Amino acid sequence: MSTGVLCIHGFSGGPYEVEPFVNYLREQTDWQITVPTLSGHGEELHLRGFTAKHWLMDAEIAYRALAKKVDEVIVVGFSMGGIIALYLAKRYKVKNLVLLSAAAKYVNPTQLAKDIKMLASEAYQRNLHKNELFLRYQHKFNNVPLSATVEFMKLVQTVAPYYKDIRNPIYIVQGKLDGIVPYHTAQFLYDQLGSQDKYLYFSDNGKHHICFCEDCEDWFSQVLQFLQGP
Repeated sequence: MSTGVLCIHGFSGGPYEVEPFVNYLREQTDWQITVPTLSGHGEELHLRGFTAKHWLMDAEIAYRALAKKVDEVIVVGFSMGGIIALYLAKRYKVKNLVLLSAAAKYVNPTQLAKDIKMLASEAYQRNLHKNELFLRYQHKFNNVPLSATVEFMKLVQTVAPYYKDIRNPIYIVQGKLDGIVPYHTAQFLYDQLGSQDKYLYFSDNGKHHICFCEDCEDWFSQVLQFLQGP
């Protein structure tokens, strides 16, 4: 049985968001892995004019293309990509789901305030140009129109009614220090999803970009074991 993995990045992001996990899977398996770039996304953002329907269709096209080449498809989704992964599981045959910082709810004000406070401190000390969080989000702050954010929220609301219908085996990974998706969102999803075969991993030090967290190697191996089965 040949296996394919479709990895879907997050809102206003790109394939780089899941790259560490993708590289790990490529090193450990012979699976065929596809990481599409959603419309308007990538290293350079051009989101104006694109809608939730575009992003869902991008994912469907990528799924169909991969499904023609392999016997089984696994879908991995980061942030908004996690919600798109659930959408695909509702509509298509998906062997397993992996949800990374899945954005069923978004913006954790407490953690975001801490992050902003840290940025302000580094700005005062003139170290801001070296801060990874600032560099990662500076581009997004300047290049994400409100209309695109509204479409992201529409996408989440579109998929939410179907959580209980998702019965695929699922592994959920969530950082407790996530400033974008409140960490309790993972427990909410775990409780809402209809699957009986589901797992939940909390990273104590993980932030939103969970594939770059300090303990990522721990959950990389656990997720791979889950995907490979008994």
